[in-house]
Amino acid sequence: MTKETFTRKVFQGDIPIWIIFMLLCSLSLVEVFSATSTLAYNEANIWTPIARHAMHLTIGFFCVLGLTRMPTRYFPIGGSVLMVLAIILLAAVPFVGISVNDASRWIRLFGIQFQPSEVAKLASVVYVAFLLSKIGVRFTEKTAFYWIIGGVGIVCSLILLYNLSTAVLLGLVCLLMMFVGHISLIRIGRMMLVLLLLLVALLGLAKIAPETTHRVLPRLETWSNRLTEHLDDRASDNDLVKDDNPQVITDDNYQVSHAKIAIARGGLFGKMPGRSVQRDFLPLAYSDFIFAIIIEELGLVGGTVVLLLYIMLLIRVGIIARRCNLLFQKYLVIGCGLMIVIQALTNMAVAVNLMPVTGQPLPLISRGGTSTVLTCVYFGLILSVSRFGAGMGDEEAAEEEAVEEAEAEAEAAEAVS
Repeated sequence: MTKETFTRKVFQGDIPIWIIFMLLCSLSLVEVFSATSTLAYNEANIWTPIARHAMHLTIGFFCVLGLTRMPTRYFPIGGSVLMVLAIILLAAVPFVGISVNDASRWIRLFGIQFQPSEVAKLASVVYVAFLLSKIGVRFTEKTAFYWIIGGVGIVCSLILLYNLSTAVLLGLVCLLMMFVGHISLIRIGRMMLVLLLLLVALLGLAKIAPETTHRVLPRLETWSNRLTEHLDDRASDNDLVKDDNPQVITDDNYQVSHAKIAIARGGLFGKMPGRSVQRDFLPLAYSDFIFAIIIEELGLVGGTVVLLLYIMLLIRVGIIARRCNLLFQKYLVIGCGLMIVIQALTNMAVAVNLMPVTGQPLPLISRGGTSTVLTCVYFGLILSVSRFGAGMGDEEAAEEEAVEEAEAEAEAAEAVS
C-alpha cells in the first residue's frame, strides 16, 4: 500500500475540512500549553494540563475517524436517542449538578464529568435536521415547525435555568436551520415576537420581584450585571478617547481590561508562542479568553488566520450542502457548521469586547473536555456527510447511501398511503 493510498483510506471525506480540523487541533495544543501556565503551577507535574487536553483531542480524533466511516442514515436514530437522554440529563442538573466556577452545569456519571448542555446542542441539531428533511414526506410544514418548537423549546428552557448564553446560541442555530429549511417566515416572525415579549416580561419581573426571579433563574442576575458592565465599559472607552484619562482596573472590569492589554501587546505579529504575560492575569485564559492570548502571542495576523479558518469551514460546509441530494444530509451539515462557527464568533467577540462575557469556549481551541470531544463529533458528522452525501473522496459510498435512502423513503411513503 502506497503512502498516498494509506492517507486516503485514513482521511476520508472532504480534504479541506480535514486540513482545517488538523490546523485547529495543532493551534490548540500550542496555545493551551502556553495559556495553562497557572494550572501547571498547581500540579505536581507541569505536563498534566496539556496531557489531559491532548487526551481529549485524541479521543475526539478517533470519534472523527469513526463517524467518517458511518453512513448518515444511522444518524437520525442516534439523534433521537440522544435527544431523549439529553432532556433527562438536563432535567437532572438542578438536583445533582456539580458546581464549577460558580455555575452548576456539570454532571458526573461513572467517574466522567461532562456538560449535558453540550450533548443537548448536538442532539438538537440532528433532531431539527431530521424534521426539516421530512416536510412534505411525513409532516406538513406546520407540523414540523411545532415539533421543532416543542423539542428545542424544552431543551432551551432547561438549559436557560443555568446557562443563558448556551440556550441563546442553540436557539439561534435552530432558528437559522428553520430559515434554511423553508419554514414560513410568518411563523418564524411570530415565534420571535413571542420570545421578545417573554424576555421583556422576564426582565420586568426581575425588577419587580428580584428575589423570586433569582430563585427560578439564578443566572439571570449574573447576565444582567454582565450586560450592564459591558455597556458601562463601552461608555468608559468612549470617555477615554475624549478625555484621555487612564482606565482604572476594578473587580468588575478585570477580565475585559486584561484581555484588552493582551490584544494591545500583540501588535501585528505578536510576542511569539509561550511569551504571553496576560495568561498569568486572565482568569480562564485557556478557555473563555484564549483568543486574546492568541492575539498577544501571534498578533493580529495570527488572530486573522484563526478567524479565516472558521470562515473557510463555513464556506466548505456550504459547498458540501449544495452537493448533497438528500435533505437530511444538507440540513445536518449546515447545522453542524453553524454551531461551530457562531460559537467561535461569539468567543472572539467577547475577547475583543464586542459582547458581554458569555462563557462560550473557542471551538476545538479552548481547553475543555465535553466541548472539545463534541466539537470533534461535529467535524465527524460534517466529514461523513461530505463522503456519503456529497461524494467527496468516495463517490461509490455516496451512490449507495442515496439508493438506500431513496428505497427507505419509498417504503415510508407507501406505508403512509
